[in-house]
Amino acid sequence: MNRRSFLQTSAATAVVAAAGVPALAQDVTKVGFVYVGPVNDGGWTQGHDHGRKMMVEHFGDKVETTYLENVPEGADAERAITGLALAGNQLIFTTSFGYMDPTINVAAKFPDVKFEHATGFKSAPNVSNYAARFYEGRAIQGTIAGRMTKTNKIGYIASVPIPEVIRGINSAYIHAKKVNPDVEFSVVWVYTWVDPAKEADAAKALIEQGCDVVMQHTDSTAPQAVAKEAGNVITFGQASDMIEYAPMPRVTSTIDDWAPYYIERVQAVMDGTWAEKSTWGGIDTGMVGIGEITDAVPAEVKAEALKLKEDISSGAYHPFTGPLNKQDGSAWLAEGETANDGDLAGMMFYVEGLTAELPK
Repeated sequence: MNRRSFLQTSAATAVVAAAGVPALAQDVTKVGFVYVGPVNDGGWTQGHDHGRKMMVEHFGDKVETTYLENVPEGADAERAITGLALAGNQLIFTTSFGYMDPTINVAAKFPDVKFEHATGFKSAPNVSNYAARFYEGRAIQGTIAGRMTKTNKIGYIASVPIPEVIRGINSAYIHAKKVNPDVEFSVVWVYTWVDPAKEADAAKALIEQGCDVVMQHTDSTAPQAVAKEAGNVITFGQASDMIEYAPMPRVTSTIDDWAPYYIERVQAVMDGTWAEKSTWGGIDTGMVGIGEITDAVPAEVKAEALKLKEDISSGAYHPFTGPLNKQDGSAWLAEGETANDGDLAGMMFYVEGLTAELPK
């Protein structure tokens, strides 16, 4: 999308998002959202926008929200965030990893505005960051994938080579391998968060290679559609439930539930208690949900997956528990040792057994 088209789209979106809002009273809190994809992508952005809608439903006319969709990471993001700050938004959520530096840059110019950045690690007195432990859901998906594959070939469509995505690949692989030692992983990097055409091409390539399970860390439902057309391929919903593809190919999903966090942080702004913090929620907090496991999954596999979910939620099990080595064979976690959050936050390596080369 060129700059002119982006600005036209952003302006149109802002108008639509604010349409029908009455003249603001002094006690109305203005909240802005910046999205990397369209609100109907079926995945990541749709999940965030669902959280926005639930927040609006909770507060009613005490809030006014504006969202900008399809905002590229980089300079366009900084302009979009600046525009929301200039428009009087008191709290701005920036919902993609590549918005991290633009958020920090804009926040320095607007010290009275509060900012919340999703999936990043940088903060400032007026910038918090928040993320979900997606790797917990990947462990459950990997278990089901390892049990259900007939070809022992699992494909993984990866978006951008950052720790968040690499953690998910590793977690899925570890748990697929744990229940099926013969499993092999093929990883295709598309170097974008949302591009239905590229995602579809990646899914087709993996299926042509014999993969009868296709996992994804990309935002659209395009891989689901390809798998459905191919038949005899299972998939997992990503970020949103993607339930329209159940019972096959989508057999379950990892769902990001942002609504409680958005409600909490908007309430803090209203109360004057907002303070910078870092949040990393998982299954135990409800920030990571597991969608309905369909009857396409054998009963014993479903029971195994649900037991794993329960153990992760209770803290009885950690998805990264040793013995685990890095891809080059060097020791990482000893028997019974679990990875700490620092290790996970900076993970830029594959675990032993994954044969693909990690992009630099």
